[in-house]
Amino acid sequence: MFILISYDIRHDKRRSRIAKTLKNFGTRVQYSVFECNLTAIQLSEVRSQLSAIIVPNEDSIRFYSLPKDAVTAIVILGHGVVTQDPIFYWTD
Repeated sequence: MFILISYDIRHDKRRSRIAKTLKNFGTRVQYSVFECNLTAIQLSEVRSQLSAIIVPNEDSIRFYSLPKDAVTAIVILGHGVVTQDPIFYWTD
């Protein structure tokens, strides 16, 4: 599933930890926005890891799940491309 994750983190140290964690799951497309192609298990894992970092009454992380037809309708003004699933080939 295609997930857009945005965050607003009050303190620099936590913000850096959030960004570092998200780099393991997706592609940074803006300073505080990541596009991620995740399985349900990966989504659960990233939410768990991020929950352990934030201070709930100070920080905010938003997860936007986009249906496939919405992903194909994304328009980008300026430079950049929509994150896509990597293509893997299995050979023997």
